[in-house]
Amino acid sequence: MNRFSGNMTNFQNEYSSQKNQLAQLCGSTQLFRDRYIILRILGRGGFGITFLARNAQLPGNPLCVIKQLCPKTTSTKSWQKACQRFEQEAKTLAQLGSHSQIPMLLDYFETNGEFYLVQEYVRGYTLAREVKRNGTQTETEVKQFLREILPILQYIHQNRVIHRDIKPQNLLRCEDDQRLVMIDFGAVKEKLVDIAEDSGYKTASTNFVGTMGFAPPEQFALRPVYASDIYAVGVTCLYLLTGKGPLDFEQDISTGEISWQKEVNISDRFAKILGKMVKFSLDDRFKTVDEVIKALNIDNNLPNLSNCLTTQPLREFPSQPQQTPPQAYISPTNRTAIAIREWKAKLNHKQLHRQFNSYLTSV
Repeated sequence: MNRFSGNMTNFQNEYSSQKNQLAQLCGSTQLFRDRYIILRILGRGGFGITFLARNAQLPGNPLCVIKQLCPKTTSTKSWQKACQRFEQEAKTLAQLGSHSQIPMLLDYFETNGEFYLVQEYVRGYTLAREVKRNGTQTETEVKQFLREILPILQYIHQNRVIHRDIKPQNLLRCEDDQRLVMIDFGAVKEKLVDIAEDSGYKTASTNFVGTMGFAPPEQFALRPVYASDIYAVGVTCLYLLTGKGPLDFEQDISTGEISWQKEVNISDRFAKILGKMVKFSLDDRFKTVDEVIKALNIDNNLPNLSNCLTTQPLREFPSQPQQTPPQAYISPTNRTAIAIREWKAKLNHKQLHRQFNSYLTSV
């Protein structure tokens, strides 16, 4: 089904008027697209504006997030290309949203020359807010953060996607189950930036997708790679350890890299790993998530269904359900593995019981 009109308007003017019009719906009973109740603005950026909304057509009027994006183009050819790229990237986000730590894409559409993404709303708070509220974290806590984020990053890279904008503000701690959720992918934004370039809009603000300080040099050169996300994760670790953003550190005048070593109290081994994560040179930086995991030696601690099923012996059917310490976060993968093990134990118990009854009947 073609979700886009194919009609081209003056996008610069339409963006300004439509943005104001949608913002004016905040708090009103008027529906956007006969479906969405716009509650409030969640954030603004160079690529558009994000709203918190409710879906009035679904039972319970569930919350959702509407992201409004606008490609800066006045060419019909560029507009058609924008539609194609937006739809392609939206489908990629939909595929990624099958992961429990990435918001699900609920809908996408075009209206009056603007593109919209409707995503699952995750109730929680960012890691930036967490640090401001609770203070900086220890080496042990930051390593736990890496245990949580690296499998997510591994998953998106396996799907041939580069996030491009990992930072504390784009990492949410879910209030319901304390899982870490990665939001605000830069993939769609970058595709729309490509359209701006085709149309002749070639300014620094339109070309670059990412955040100053969290993006490595190759990303500023508009050539991000998987290792670019690793750099951003490393800088995020430094923020968790110090409470400082990357632009708040002094700069090494010989390399241009941030001088952070004297600001942290961590082991030499962990400092060496973080140092390799935030190297400017791609030759000196970790290339893949697997390399980081190996260096941290946390392979056996990462959620892995096959490991959970093969490394732990099958126990007898318990008289009481397995208890998990309330303070420990259990990932969805591990919860599935636990359920499978318990199901197998129950099945074996039933089979033994049937065999025993059959034996009694035969004798």
